[in-house]
Amino acid sequence: MTSPLRSPQKHRRGKSSTKPHPLANDTTDVFQDSEDDADDESEYEWGMVDRMRLWRHDALMQHLYDTACFWGDKVLSWTNDANDAFWLAQTYFATHQYSRAERLLTRPFPTSPPKRPASPSPATNGHYPSAKGKGREYDASQLMLSMPRLPMGPDGMIELPEEMQDRVSRLVDMSVACRYLAALCQVRQGKWDDATEMLGDSNPFEKKDPDGAATPSADAGIKVEASMCHLRGILMLKLNRGDQAKQCFMEALALDVKCYDSFEQLMSGEMMTPDEEWEFIQGLAYSSQTPQDAQFVQLIYTARLRKYKHATEHALTRQRLVEEYGLGDNPDVLFSFADSLYANFRWADCFTITSRILGLVQIHNQTMPLHVACMYHLSHLHSKLFILAHEMVDREPENPVSWYAVGVWYLSGQKWAQARQYFSKTSLMDPRFGPAWVAFGHTFALEGEHDHAVTAYSTCARMFTGSHLPLMFVGMEHILLSNYRLADEALDAAYSMCDGDPLLINERAVMAFNHGDYDKAAKLFQDAVDLAQVTQSSQRAWATTYLNLGTCHRKLKRYEEAKTTYLKVLELDSRNSIALGFLGIVYHLVEDLDKAIVKYHEALSIDPINPHILELLNTALESSTMTVPTNKLVDTEFKKTIKLLKAKYARFKGKDRAADIATDDMNIG
Repeated sequence: MTSPLRSPQKHRRGKSSTKPHPLANDTTDVFQDSEDDADDESEYEWGMVDRMRLWRHDALMQHLYDTACFWGDKVLSWTNDANDAFWLAQTYFATHQYSRAERLLTRPFPTSPPKRPASPSPATNGHYPSAKGKGREYDASQLMLSMPRLPMGPDGMIELPEEMQDRVSRLVDMSVACRYLAALCQVRQGKWDDATEMLGDSNPFEKKDPDGAATPSADAGIKVEASMCHLRGILMLKLNRGDQAKQCFMEALALDVKCYDSFEQLMSGEMMTPDEEWEFIQGLAYSSQTPQDAQFVQLIYTARLRKYKHATEHALTRQRLVEEYGLGDNPDVLFSFADSLYANFRWADCFTITSRILGLVQIHNQTMPLHVACMYHLSHLHSKLFILAHEMVDREPENPVSWYAVGVWYLSGQKWAQARQYFSKTSLMDPRFGPAWVAFGHTFALEGEHDHAVTAYSTCARMFTGSHLPLMFVGMEHILLSNYRLADEALDAAYSMCDGDPLLINERAVMAFNHGDYDKAAKLFQDAVDLAQVTQSSQRAWATTYLNLGTCHRKLKRYEEAKTTYLKVLELDSRNSIALGFLGIVYHLVEDLDKAIVKYHEALSIDPINPHILELLNTALESSTMTVPTNKLVDTEFKKTIKLLKAKYARFKGKDRAADIATDDMNIG
């Protein structure tokens, strides 16, 4: 499809002294007219039609759409040319007159322009008429006599004389560009069935051109065929056919790697798993379609992929974009860095990068959810989140991200009902806005409404089939509800989609512990912390995982390994009372009562009213004051105390988060 930036008029300076307009130098023709009259170009001079076409294009560039419609309509009345009809339809579309544009594109037009008279007579403006309908002037009376402008009936049909039927056709049947524009008008009007008929249920170009993905665009622009595949994907989303939409977007990107809209739909809608994303994007035909820019296009797309795997490749990609292409301050490249930091739980560092992005462009749709989420996690920024949400609503009330920010602010204040209200508003404005769906489920989970949370997360999982996060959250909620079989199913399904998320591996380790498989649990907890180190995530965020790992070692009577792991927790958080208490238990079990008593006292200095530690401390003190202590006596007294604590704690089991093993019965067993 041609662009309004260029006039469909090719100008050759003749005898006229008129200086050619910079827009009037393009030969692009959406109807692929022949070049039979190329030899006549040198004799061509501008006429009335040419000037009005120039007015139409200038009006489009200056957003004077009524002006463009007015002069474009007059040009079409004179020329009755399909190209002029196409540009008038483009103008109607720009002014949201979708029905009017569709009607113009589906009415009959002559399949070939009228021929030039044998002996041309001077036109009224002093110029001689030229040869073709595309950008050349005819005598108006000759045009009207040869092919009148055909009216349309109320049902869109028109009866033509038999001698004219073989000389007319609808624009949508003459040009792919017109068919695409007409389908776009139908989609905007909500005519899903008509748009499906116009576009087809599947890609019609696949059979006609099986090597289309390897064929570059004829004019080095974006293929209309790719745009049609993208529009078909949008239509499939409207019809709730997610799998077909995914296939259409993949076809569009395969036909033309420059079709970023399809790439954005695949990424923002999380239609593909991380492995599928990586394989598909790396396998596109960059070299054959964009031979001069292949490396850059591949790098800029790779930077957008999710960061659960290929950490080294992502770092090298960002480095090349900065050093070789000078995009160090480009918002999309900075977003890739921020996304990597957020995936690694480095919220403060991520917030620094997102703040830089918003300082450059103020609004960046991919960055805003990340920026708002960082402000939620960093409690000292909650007041700034309040101000930001108000500013966004005042500045861009039609942007779903603005209301998402309001919902997150209410979430930070534990106002669950109000938060849900604004997350619902966000989802109504943009049903494909994933963060709002996930946050909606979080409101139920944090409020303790676990059944409702499961329903919300399950809905999210059905909509975003390439994301493992909703399924992981479903599994976590089932753990809280002690539905271990359902939890296993959800977590295994999430793991099959993404095996590089340390948080997911941690949750699978929790389930292994709940099943009593301490060896497997210890291995999975170790895998989680190892993966967290590979991704350079904040180690403090994994203190609980280290705590759980130490507890597994203690269950398996690996006391030295348990001691080492608990000391690692204290390195990350020196005031972790649970780790101090567990370390005291380890010393108690190896009969080092003096160190056990010290650790119990340190734990109580942080958490003075912990009843479990108090009872263990009393047991240790009683054992240490006996005149002739024996190993058997100490062991018997300790086990007796543990048994009593287990009996007491069993009444409270299930009230707190089961995934946090630090508060479950394993912690004192």
